[in-house]
Amino acid sequence: MGPDQALARLKAGNLRFTSGQSPSGVTGTQLASLVDGQAPFACVLGCADSRVPVEQLFDVGPGELFVVRVAGNVTTPEVSASIEFAVELLGVQLVLVLGHEDCGAVSAALSGMPAPGNIAQLLAALTPPLQGLGPRDLAEGVRRNVHHVVAALRADEPVLATAIREGRARVVPAVYHLRTGQVDVLGH
Repeated sequence: MGPDQALARLKAGNLRFTSGQSPSGVTGTQLASLVDGQAPFACVLGCADSRVPVEQLFDVGPGELFVVRVAGNVTTPEVSASIEFAVELLGVQLVLVLGHEDCGAVSAALSGMPAPGNIAQLLAALTPPLQGLGPRDLAEGVRRNVHHVVAALRADEPVLATAIREGRARVVPAVYHLRTGQVDVLGH
């Protein structure tokens, strides 16, 4: 599908959405009710992988989750700031770091292949928890990466670490299984 066809598909989907004909059941009117603010009950840091539909995985509607997505569910200053926003300004008390099986970003980092442009920075962010693993260790790499990101967020000073110490927030690791749809919360 070329860019013109992709844009046309997005426009058609938005038209179905705004006219109340979306198969998702969510309407523009429902979203309009959120115009005055949001009060999500949790924040999810997930992978940008198109196979990981966060809201659908947890069967929630608009306004219920504050979702931050980036390939490999890595943390950067911008990602951390988004999570800090959810905790400090929106009062979210649970942050779930959601990795997933067969993660392409983790797989690429495990392969050690050279990458162009900013992809190299992304793979470098994934490298520390993957030390000692090879391409066949993808499942373990996904788990290690999730735990690594959780540790980084828990140590994020001053906002997240303070909120955790004060009992206002918790950061929990999890992995989504593409084949079954199950989300396993890991030892937290």
